[in-house]
Amino acid sequence: METRGARIGFGVSTALVVCFLWLPLVVIAVYAFNKSSIQSWPVSGWTLHWFRVAWQASDVRSALWLSVRVGLLASGIAIVLGSMAAFGVHRFRFFGRESVSLLLLLPLALPGIITGLALSSFFTFANQQASWLPGLPFSMWTIVIGHATFCVVVVYNNVLARLRRTSGSLVEASMDLGADGWQTFRYVTWPTISTALVGGALLAFALSFDEVIVTTFTAGAQTTLPIFIFNNINRGSQLPVINVVAFVVIALTVIPVWASVRLTHTSGLSRRS
Repeated sequence: METRGARIGFGVSTALVVCFLWLPLVVIAVYAFNKSSIQSWPVSGWTLHWFRVAWQASDVRSALWLSVRVGLLASGIAIVLGSMAAFGVHRFRFFGRESVSLLLLLPLALPGIITGLALSSFFTFANQQASWLPGLPFSMWTIVIGHATFCVVVVYNNVLARLRRTSGSLVEASMDLGADGWQTFRYVTWPTISTALVGGALLAFALSFDEVIVTTFTAGAQTTLPIFIFNNINRGSQLPVINVVAFVVIALTVIPVWASVRLTHTSGLSRRS
């Protein structure tokens, strides 16, 4: 049985970890509403002026729109490939089956600079040296491909975990009752995996939206919001706008992650222990 002192100790340690992770983000969020163009504490006043300035800047709007498009496209690719891989690993036995998870996890585990550099080298090779490969100039699509390499594993892990928690007798019962493959998927499989799939897609979007390293090596002249921050962080006159952009990136990352955590705790027709 836990003692009162142990509960207090765990509570204090948890609070310290949360403060360590979130305090810098809260400071950035506060500075986004700072009336002064100079970062100083305490804040001299509050304003939404810098939000208007950021929105009126065409480079910020184009970077935001590019980040959203890349995130949505990369998440869409991740949904298709990740769910297909999860179903294949869960339902079939084949040579190298146990290695699939490792191969999918590796791009996410590697530093982003390594993945980006590898993709950049491959695209350059395909464009200049390999006549048998279709040319693929650096563009939004190369960013999407780069982000999809690590977004796939998020959807794959979510869907595979849900499938493993789902009783196989549900599918067997559906087939015994005369349902075909489509009906079984619609009435049994889809209600079971839907929240895990949506949660994985939201988390994949969040990972794509705030990625900077892979984008740097695969973007060419394209600029996403993280790249905009990276390029302008040392410009003092741009610092208030950078704070606003950073606040938007934090908000548009935290919301999908929070929704993903909420959804992945909903198991539908999962196996009960």
